[in-house]
Parts: sequence; C-alpha cells; structure tokens
Amino acid sequence: MSVQFRLDPFGSDHHGEAARLREAGAAVPVGLPGLPDEVTAWVITRYEALHGVFRNPAVSKNWRNWAAHQQGRIPADWPLLGMFAVDNMFTADGAEHRRLRGLISGVFTRGRVEALRPRIQEIIEEVLAALPEHADADGVVDLRQHFAYPIPMQVVCELLGVPADWRPELRELVDSLFRTDTTPEEAVRTQQRRHQMLAELLELRTKEPAEDLTTALLEARRNTPDALSHEELTDTLWLLCTAGHETTLGLLANAVHALLTHPDQKEIAVRGDADTWSAVVNETLRWDPPITNLSCGYPTRPLTIGDVTIPTGDALLASYTAAGRDPAEYGPTADRFDITADRSPHLSFGGGPHYCLGAPLATVEAPMALQALFTRYPELHLAEDRKVEPVPSLFTNSARVLPVRLER
Repeated sequence: MSVQFRLDPFGSDHHGEAARLREAGAAVPVGLPGLPDEVTAWVITRYEALHGVFRNPAVSKNWRNWAAHQQGRIPADWPLLGMFAVDNMFTADGAEHRRLRGLISGVFTRGRVEALRPRIQEIIEEVLAALPEHADADGVVDLRQHFAYPIPMQVVCELLGVPADWRPELRELVDSLFRTDTTPEEAVRTQQRRHQMLAELLELRTKEPAEDLTTALLEARRNTPDALSHEELTDTLWLLCTAGHETTLGLLANAVHALLTHPDQKEIAVRGDADTWSAVVNETLRWDPPITNLSCGYPTRPLTIGDVTIPTGDALLASYTAAGRDPAEYGPTADRFDITADRSPHLSFGGGPHYCLGAPLATVEAPMALQALFTRYPELHLAEDRKVEPVPSLFTNSARVLPVRLER
C-alpha cells in the first residue's frame, strides 16, 4: 500500500498529526524520515487496535523480523536505527523475552522501588531548593532543565550505579537517541560511545561491586545458567537508562505544563492527596504522553486491522498520542485534560507481556515530585513572554524548554 503520510521528524505538532492519522484509520501507512517511500511503516492510532496489537502473538518484537531490514533497505548509518535495532527484553519474543525479563524483574522489584522512596524524596527536595538559583536575569527558570531532567536522571543513575561525573555525557547520549534531527555521523558516534560507556560501567562494577542494579545484574549473570550475554547486558542497561530517564523527564514536564494551562485542574490537585497526584500522572500519560510514537513490532503473518491488511514484516509504530485521545474509547471529552474523569486505563506503559517493567518507579517518582513542586512553589506559573516549543523528535513529546516563574 502507498504511503499516506510522512511523519514529521521535528514533532512540530504531535497532537495535530496524531488526530489526522487517527481520522485516516486505525492503521495508517507512513513514511519514516530518511527512508524511501517504499519502506512502509504502519502507525496504530486507535485505542482498541493498539490494545490488540500489544497482546497479539502474531506480532513479533524482534527487529530482525523487519522485512525492510532483511532486504537490506535500511542503511546501517540511518540516524533512527538505534530506536529499533537493539537486543534486550523490549525487542525479544516468547521464551527469550521471558528469560531476559525474568533476570531484570528479579532485581527490579516493587520492594526495591519502595525502598528508594526516602532517597527519591531527598533528591526532589535538593532539586527544588536549588530552583531559585537557576533563574535568569528576568526571573525565569527552565523547569525542564532544572526539575524534570535532574530528578529522574539522578534516580536512575543511582539505581544503576552510574558515577556522578558520567551523568552529563549519559544525558547527551540519551538525548541524541530520541532526537530525529541528528546526522548519520552523530548517530554512529552515539551508538559507539554508549557501548563504550556501558562496558566501562560493567568493568567498574565488576571491580567495585555496589548496592545497585548493575551489580545485581552482573551477579545474576554469574549465577544463572541462561544469563545475559555481554551485548544483551549492555543493551539492557541502555534500555533502563533511556526508559528510566527520558520518559519520566517528559512526563514531569508535560504534567507541569498541563496543570499550568488548566488552572481549574491545578486547584483540584493542590487541594488533594497523594492519590490525586497519581491521577494527575495517569491523566498526563493519557492526554499528553511523553512518548508519542514507538516501535511496537512486526507481523509474522498478514495482520488485519480495521479495513486494511498489513503485510508480513512491515514495521508497526504505536501512536500513544493518537490512542490517548481516541474518542471511540474516551468519548466526546477525549481532548479534555481532566484529572477527575473516570476513564479507561491509558496505554502509555504498553500492554501484554511487554508491559513496562519501570512503571512502578515512574508511578512512585512522578507524583512525589509534582506534589513537592506545587507545595513549595504554589504561585508557580508559565512565563507568558516565552514560547514553549517541542523537542525535535517524532518519538519524544515534551517541551524543549519549559519557562516558568516561581512567584507572581
């Protein structure tokens, strides 16, 4: 089938693009930036269809089943290849997926996350106390850079045992992965450097074990017969770095922006309790998810969705942005940000066997951070004279800069 849309590599209008795609169908053929039109990908746009894809055993997560890749039509230096071609539990199927996920879930437990609460609270308070120091000459603070970024970055790095002086470079590598304005040369450098950095982390934690997930994974590798290979281990650490940081960064930024542009919802939130802030997080994940599009598999046989049949091996992309505002699921108020609404669960953590393993961490960390922010700075408001522009990415959905004033 011919390509109907070419996805905007700069993410200039995520929700407008998502609405147009959803209107065009439940599964829409699209072109990917940097690839010829004959390489067709399919965006899954509607809630019911995406829910079904997540649970369909005929949809493989393994990128080696991508027909265009098998046929040599995906260049090795394609800048977006790092978002598809990795070897970890995100891209594994069946028994292989259960093996990889089992090794991670054995050390990434709810108990370990709960035990982090006191340290997460300390990190949040340290970041919030420092916010006034980051105001520019006009009294404006970039809340993305100085709130949404440092909290999840410090949490995930402490969880993984990444040394403090490595973290700025790690952030640059993660940022380069999700952006779609990188050059092929930059993409290759990112992949080379992230492999090198993670190998150095493994070497460090082999010599100097600590109370962190990297050490625990190395221990599992030594003690478990079907342990991770070196490549699987480095790609798993990369998955934890990216998913544990980039998504929560965007979630925090989007939640703050949503509340500041919906003062009625902000008032409900600040008068509420911890459960209310969890509702803020869940509604943000539905209404303005931090990841707008993401690879979600390759059919191992022709796949019919709605009135179209997707050929075997074509790439599928989940549009969390489109599905999150699907009026067929959420009704005529699907476009409304409402933390009090009784809605279907969002799909931003995926579903089925690949449901996000980091969901417990995000749903602990984000409500704590948001409640603390608005408690300490109740007069927080957007800097009306500054524009809020998106990160240039077809994957990430958040503001490049989130300019706020802490007081009126």
